[in-house]
Amino acid sequence: MLKIKHLSVSYGDRQVLYDIDLEVGSGQVVALIGPNGAGKSTLIRAAGGVIPIQSGRISTNGDDFSTLAPMQRARYMATVPQAVSLPAAFTVWETVLMGRTPYLGFLGQTSRADEELARRSLERVHALRLSDRRVGELSGGEAQRVLLARALTQSTPILLLDEPTAHLDLQYQVSLLELVHDLARTEQLAVLIALHDLNLAARTADRIALMVAGRIRSVGAPREVLTPEAVSEAYCWPVHVVEHPVSGGPLVLPDASSKN
Repeated sequence: MLKIKHLSVSYGDRQVLYDIDLEVGSGQVVALIGPNGAGKSTLIRAAGGVIPIQSGRISTNGDDFSTLAPMQRARYMATVPQAVSLPAAFTVWETVLMGRTPYLGFLGQTSRADEELARRSLERVHALRLSDRRVGELSGGEAQRVLLARALTQSTPILLLDEPTAHLDLQYQVSLLELVHDLARTEQLAVLIALHDLNLAARTADRIALMVAGRIRSVGAPREVLTPEAVSEAYCWPVHVVEHPVSGGPLVLPDASSKN
């Protein structure tokens, strides 16, 4: 379980997260939603140790992450950031194998088992055919799938994803999030994912945390959080929420008749 307690984060004199409390259990997917600037990416980065926290505690199974060395933390938690500039000269295969770094010995030599794990991770994200390609030759969507494969190769009980579908077309958005949901179930991962698309969040997540201006406004099942009142207030635009004709979950529809 990932536990975030009383977490606050500041950038210089500007506070961006305020007293965040959130838990993600094993086998669960929790989606962070909210308007631009709400603090979703900051929370992912703070939980992953990328940026320092001002106060609070991030832990799992009683271990406080602030007391762990980076390599120890990397055995607990893998992060899939927003599409970033990967080292262009490396191949996809070399990049994905980097996920095994926390487990390698002094000489950094990978084993047959490490390589098999990397191969299976690439297969899971439908990117095995890219193995020999240079990272600098990839599209944004291909690079995003490689980042996920690297995180899966890291083989951690906690997975953090920051807008992983941002550069994917609809087919791969759905398949990637279905994969994440399936991995959470079958491998008992605790998954925290920031998503921009409310309907993808409703489709993927067991619970949703709605963030506004650095605070969590509500946490609960998608049907509990994605109400017309809560979403309209958070996004400053009226919406309708109806039952999805296939899944039966909430489907958020902007009010097309509203004007500025």
